[in-house]
Amino acid sequence: MSSQRRLGRGLEALLGRSLDEQGHPPVPQATDPMGEPIGEAENFVDPGVMSRDEEGQRWLDIGVIEANPFQPRKHFDEEQIADLADSIREHGVLQPLLVRRLDGRFQLVAGERRLRAAQAAGWQRVPVQVRACDDRETAELAIVENLQRTDLNAIEKATSFDRYLREYDCTQEELGRRIHINRATIANLVRLLELPQEVKQMVIDGALTAGHAKSILGLPADQQTTFAKRVSSEGLTVRKTEELVQEAAQGGLRVVGDDGVSRQPGATRSEQIAALEQELTTALGTKVALSQNAKGAGKITLHFKDADEFERLRAILRGEGQPVTNAA
Repeated sequence: MSSQRRLGRGLEALLGRSLDEQGHPPVPQATDPMGEPIGEAENFVDPGVMSRDEEGQRWLDIGVIEANPFQPRKHFDEEQIADLADSIREHGVLQPLLVRRLDGRFQLVAGERRLRAAQAAGWQRVPVQVRACDDRETAELAIVENLQRTDLNAIEKATSFDRYLREYDCTQEELGRRIHINRATIANLVRLLELPQEVKQMVIDGALTAGHAKSILGLPADQQTTFAKRVSSEGLTVRKTEELVQEAAQGGLRVVGDDGVSRQPGATRSEQIAALEQELTTALGTKVALSQNAKGAGKITLHFKDADEFERLRAILRGEGQPVTNAA
């Protein structure tokens, strides 16, 4: 099953239908913030703010719709918004926005690109569905909608996953089940947040792909920024980046560190051990250190940043989880 179909199913499970469906969906019974039916929403809202057309579709004044605080997307392509605004002028808003009533206010749940485009098109009101959502479901809907539509950059995805995991004390496996995404995909993305800020900004700006960034994680932290700049300036492919990182792990590549000193990573260590470390680091999605004495005895050290990461590694070692290299 493709990733797109999995995301569609996840959103359908949350919304009751896929956002890819066009036309006007059935208008649900309005509810109060606790999910209890309240009858006709217009009886509880100033008619100057909300109205219903002859087909039963609710229309809400744009000025009273608050932003979704759980919106993962921080950067909106103005050219894409302008194109969508042109489409709205010609065809209208084909999919109503999803909003929730919160303490007498209306807060956007899904549809920020459509809301921005409608504003750009000069609309005063937009079609909406009113749904009772708690904060957790609102966060899930925001994540899934953005993953299904125009892709977020990898850092925005990682940040939205990480925020959700922390706010709801949730494991990666549980989040994966709730939004129908492979846990390994979540683990791979969250690891990108370990990169230096300058490298993360390069991913946000499009100078590096998520594939480049995942490869760069295999280098020591003090060499990642300089190497990332090289990847960007030379236009290296992800495959070439992986080869160079592997070569660095084996001591055959000189890398200039942040201190300006050129050195051979791992040059003083066994090439075989360095290669094994890189192989395990890539497979497990976390830093792995190997040491061995003259008699052949040694130890393997696995690094983890929090309890969730520990449980992920524990599941892999017990044969209950998947290595991150299986991620899409």
